[in-house]
Amino acid sequence: MTDTRLMHTVGVRALEWLWAHRDGFRLEPDVDPEVGFLERFKPIGELALICRVLFREGVAGSKQAQLAGQLLDHVWRETLDGGAMLVRGQRTEPISPIPFEVYLPFRELGYSRPDLERAVVLNHRLDSWVAFETTPTRRLGLSAFQRRFGLRPRPPESDAVGATWLARTPEPWTVEGHIAYDITHAVFHLTDWGEKPQGLPPHVADYLATWLPVWIDDWLDLRRWDLLGELLIVDACLPRPTLDERAWEGFAAAQQPDGAMPAVRTMPEGAPDEVFDIVYHPTLVAAFASFLATSRALTALAHTAS
Repeated sequence: MTDTRLMHTVGVRALEWLWAHRDGFRLEPDVDPEVGFLERFKPIGELALICRVLFREGVAGSKQAQLAGQLLDHVWRETLDGGAMLVRGQRTEPISPIPFEVYLPFRELGYSRPDLERAVVLNHRLDSWVAFETTPTRRLGLSAFQRRFGLRPRPPESDAVGATWLARTPEPWTVEGHIAYDITHAVFHLTDWGEKPQGLPPHVADYLATWLPVWIDDWLDLRRWDLLGELLIVDACLPRPTLDERAWEGFAAAQQPDGAMPAVRTMPEGAPDEVFDIVYHPTLVAAFASFLATSRALTALAHTAS
């Protein structure tokens, strides 16, 4: 089993980098309509999800917990203007699920924007929201988010999961970048971002237990750090995680001294905003992987000791 301190340190350093670069979580209200105002909401929603995992797993030290809380407060108050920008986004694209997806983890952490919630409830009644065209994996995620919000999922998760790539367990050698991300996110949604490993259907858990080590080795050798991080999260979501030592050592070695995690091979060069846009996601993934794997490792140690 991998050294728990190594896994934990990855998360500490990643969170410190995210705090130091918090102004990178920015919106562009005057962006060209062809680009889309809502595109820059994604990093904020991902940050909130990862901070929720940190608080849920309870493996953060006091400094980590403080930084996570400060990050959430900063993006909620400064970037989202207390949620007003989410309302603006919903009015700009009324049927888009993005404001809802970003808002939910904030709501679960105690933040509130009643006018946005009213819009979510209204949209939930519209057939257009259900007909909104997206990938099967994201459709599964939207149904899971509706359940967590307190709404009846449309469609039910049990109906949505069957259309995903992972539920059909196809030939494992066909996995490449896009399919791999569909796999990882299907696992995140089925397990409520690692909270409920029992949410994986047994045949899916068996499929992953067989082929995940192969995929981890492949992406480690290719130095695809962003995808490797997501696969390490999937490992920690399994009923019996392996916490692969070689993969974690390679992943930790790729992290920069300041805590940033490159997406592929080495750090990119360019203007600070451009670099942030490339590395914020693998750095968030590194934090998520660290929190979940550290929690699983500590649980395993506790069981061994007892």
